[in-house]
Amino acid sequence: MRKRKSTIFGAIGLSAMLLLGACSSAKGDTESGAGSEDKSYNLKMSVTVNDSSTWYKAAEKLANDMKEETDGRINIEIYPNEQLSGGDSGKGVELLAKGQTDLSFHSTIIYSILDPRFGVASAPFLFKDTDGVDKVFGGEGGDAIADILREKGVETLGFGENGFRQITNSKHEIKSPEDLKGMKIRIPGITMYTDLYRELGADPTTMTFSEVFTSLQQGTIHGQENPIDVIHSSKLNEVQDYITTWNYSYDPLVLGINKKLFDSMSKEDQELFKKLGKEAAEYQVKIAREKEANQIDALKSSGMQFYEPTEEELASFKEAVQPVYDKYKDIWGEDLLKAFQNQ
Repeated sequence: MRKRKSTIFGAIGLSAMLLLGACSSAKGDTESGAGSEDKSYNLKMSVTVNDSSTWYKAAEKLANDMKEETDGRINIEIYPNEQLSGGDSGKGVELLAKGQTDLSFHSTIIYSILDPRFGVASAPFLFKDTDGVDKVFGGEGGDAIADILREKGVETLGFGENGFRQITNSKHEIKSPEDLKGMKIRIPGITMYTDLYRELGADPTTMTFSEVFTSLQQGTIHGQENPIDVIHSSKLNEVQDYITTWNYSYDPLVLGINKKLFDSMSKEDQELFKKLGKEAAEYQVKIAREKEANQIDALKSSGMQFYEPTEEELASFKEAVQPVYDKYKDIWGEDLLKAFQNQ
């Protein structure tokens, strides 16, 4: 009897050791980023603007492609208009960095809240055209931004395009810095834009984008600045009469995923996110550029008055904002600024 009991207890002990060994192995694989490729995910993705925007359409492409590629194993639910952050895009990037949301499309301008170095991508009159943009973001400049994003807890899947930012207002055409004097202009809540508009003589005002339409309608502010896609998709033409197309600041988008989440995934899932994320970002850039001409025609047809400054007028704006470069070149860093100036 004693021998039989000893055999039974020995078998139980061996089984327990094997079970513990199996559990430890699975845990180790997951922590090293090599977890089971069969793991299911229900992920939340935040988009700043509404569901008629190119941002949302690209997010839909990513969600649909991911669902198809994984037979529904990886599901992405999209939340437009910063629903997950209560309308606050600044809080939106913080939630992504902390892992309280999983993916997002956010502008590097908003990421400047986390680190002022992101502001280099939108330095005033930095890019002449989209050819320069594509060269920089497809090379050293894009790599540098991706490295800073990793420091902040975000893995870059691709760069989208909010476009060149234009200025609208309800008072008059803007042809020179003098036309901006005393005008209340809504800007994103970063210091670089505050300094820039003060140099131009305006009265810059920060508020969440969800409040902009009503504030323009009520006359709390006189104008705002955004790319054509946002102006069109948000129907700002209903509360703004004038638009100046001065291409003063480029606004890139980051299609990002929380880094801790990304690092916990299997290598196969990481590669799939990189592949489909890059395709979704490229798709967003493509349709944004295709749509812009039609959106401009639609805004003109609605009654908005467009003004394109001359080279001489642009020179006066550039001269007025030179102090911004003098102040921020040390904040951005000389090497980072050179990476963006190398077009």
